Amino acid sequence: MRKTVRDVDVGNKKVLVRVDFNVPLDARGRITSDSRIRATLPTIKYLLDRGASVILCSHLGRPGGKRVEGLSLRVAAQRLSELLDRPVEMATDCIGAEVQKMAGNLETGEVLMLENLRFHPEEKDNDDSFAQSLAGLAEIYVNDAFGASHRAHASIVGIPKHLPAVSGLLLEREIRTLGNLLKNPDRPFGGLFGGAKVSDKVATLENLMKKLDFLLIGGAMAALFLKAKGYEIGESKIELEEVDTARLLMEKMGSTETRLTLPVDLVVAESIDSEANMETVSTEKIPPNMKIVDIGPRTMRDFQEKLQDCRTILWNGPMGIYEVPLFATGTKGIANYLAELKATTIVAGGSTADVIDDLALADKITFVSTGGGAALEYLAGASLPGMEALPEAQP
Repeated sequence: MRKTVRDVDVGNKKVLVRVDFNVPLDARGRITSDSRIRATLPTIKYLLDRGASVILCSHLGRPGGKRVEGLSLRVAAQRLSELLDRPVEMATDCIGAEVQKMAGNLETGEVLMLENLRFHPEEKDNDDSFAQSLAGLAEIYVNDAFGASHRAHASIVGIPKHLPAVSGLLLEREIRTLGNLLKNPDRPFGGLFGGAKVSDKVATLENLMKKLDFLLIGGAMAALFLKAKGYEIGESKIELEEVDTARLLMEKMGSTETRLTLPVDLVVAESIDSEANMETVSTEKIPPNMKIVDIGPRTMRDFQEKLQDCRTILWNGPMGIYEVPLFATGTKGIANYLAELKATTIVAGGSTADVIDDLALADKITFVSTGGGAALEYLAGASLPGMEALPEAQP
């Protein structure tokens, strides 16, 4: 276990906290989900309650190393101010003389939000001078950005070289919760995977298949696995280069105790829009001119029956094209069903977390991870650069 904020005295100290405020924005630049901001509140309040002044840094979007006004963190600072019920001062940049002055003038209990780290290419390049400039703003560094901890960026691995560094309460909970899935889950342990890209999840599936009792696959992932089994999948878009990978995964699974379940019926449509002609067909009868857009009702019942027997469930990826309401039935059905179960339910992955947020089910799910790629890499058994950069706690 890594050192946490509980292991250091933060009283009257300036504390630089790396958060993950990479929140989704609509076309007008408004936050559509503040769950990532709310997830950091325990750490921020912990520091403020103990007399620290808090400097927050984060990235937002992909500005490509230059200033993009539509990706300013000002909107996140405004929302945080509302949640904390206190002012959050906004810096015009994340480094430079003006920022140093603002940080230097911070009083106990005050909060400063730095501008988007990725306005500077040095952030992604892990430039040491950039890391030193950030470190020079504070006396202690806290990493509470699990969702960015799989990146070897300056604000993640560079700053800890220049400041006493610890993990925040969110990062600690993420590692403890996901780590328990790998070490000692209550059984039966079920994994429910969907979404489109299998290539991002191969290592995760390979690692988890040694631990899962059930593996249920829906969404676009199901189309790939069905193709690997020789089924017609119509015009469904898949990663063709991953067909052999899916076939190999199923072969490997055959030598484990994990029971694989694929859809027995599917919703198919001629096109992906709200006016599309659609129908429900069995897996064996997918028309060649149609696309898989959701799991069918028999598959829903099949999945629910298996999940009902599980004491631990990990869900990653929607069951259909969730952003089109017509094709969201399977995903909504699974989400609402998980919310009713007494099992330990863990949701990992940005799009899946957004589903839970959209349906206001977060308080009925045991844990919703803030990490997409980071969660998948950790569950694959990989070490995260952001964790490796922090010192071990004393036994």
